[in-house]
Amino acid sequence: MDRDLLTSSYAYELPPELIANSPAIVRDRSRLLVMQSGMPLEHRLFADLPSYLSSSDCLVLNDTRVIPARLIGRRDPTGARIEFLLLRCIEGNRWRTLVKPARRTRKGDRVIFSEGEFECLILDIDPDGTRIVEFFCEGDVFMWLERLGEMPTPPYIKEKLKEPERYQTVYARECGSAAAPTAGLHFTEELLHKLVSDGVKIARLTLHVGLGTFRPVKEDVITEHTMHEEWYVFGEEAARIVSETKAAGGRVIAVGTTSCRVLESVALVQHYKNNDIPLRAMTGETDLFIYPGFKFKVIDAMITNFHLPGSTLLMLVSALMGREAMLDAYRVAIEDKYRFFSFGDAMLLLP
Repeated sequence: MDRDLLTSSYAYELPPELIANSPAIVRDRSRLLVMQSGMPLEHRLFADLPSYLSSSDCLVLNDTRVIPARLIGRRDPTGARIEFLLLRCIEGNRWRTLVKPARRTRKGDRVIFSEGEFECLILDIDPDGTRIVEFFCEGDVFMWLERLGEMPTPPYIKEKLKEPERYQTVYARECGSAAAPTAGLHFTEELLHKLVSDGVKIARLTLHVGLGTFRPVKEDVITEHTMHEEWYVFGEEAARIVSETKAAGGRVIAVGTTSCRVLESVALVQHYKNNDIPLRAMTGETDLFIYPGFKFKVIDAMITNFHLPGSTLLMLVSALMGREAMLDAYRVAIEDKYRFFSFGDAMLLLP
């Protein structure tokens, strides 16, 4: 069997002290490991990014915003403590959620938050264990989440966030994610302004990140893994900017694996190849699983963080740069004490 298809081929040992539990003091002072095919690795700061881009390039940002999606309520009438994690808005006030402890909730249960001003009814329980709930409140559910909810953070972050805004990108605007698109956390307003003044085009899309992004691949062979679905919007302006960049011979640089998955999903659905026709705006859900052997149609480069061992995200970046080369770069990063995962340092991947 091709080693690229074995989950065990994406394992590596990471000293626990290299897991970043808090963000860099200044966003763009995080470190940047530049990986270019056939060239030695370069150790830079994220603020140095403009020196690697040109006026013909396009950066694609995911403008999703993390919602304070963790809620604590009391089951009526027992008063049992129930924790909800909101995963996705289905329609109106109906949401797909995770519930802990699951055994305490049944279809038809009512859960009360904030002295009864905000409550929900459990409408259904899906085979995967998620609950479909409907919220009842005055005003918008998002307003109540901002008031009562807590920011969800990945399980490997042990410290409580002192500044929740540091788990948002500076360009976050579309509410709906359970986790941040972390490659974008390194950008400052000043850095974006510098890139735009240099002529770099900026395209924005939205993919609401689900908790499945942290789910490890448990199957021995990665082709047997089923990806989680995530909702995205690829708007007309983004389609135009990306298409014009490709047609002019410029590079499309995905900021993060989420932007990459949207672009390549759209290309697959629209049978896009060789810039023969422009990409069109699309909205939908994607369960695209990118691993070695995948043929990229749109992206030419990527900015990304360092990913968990055995994760679909590590498989994605390995598809772009090659598995062995990527793991070699990770070994160098570990030796040089780069910070890993959501609040960690970044890579610029130039295949």
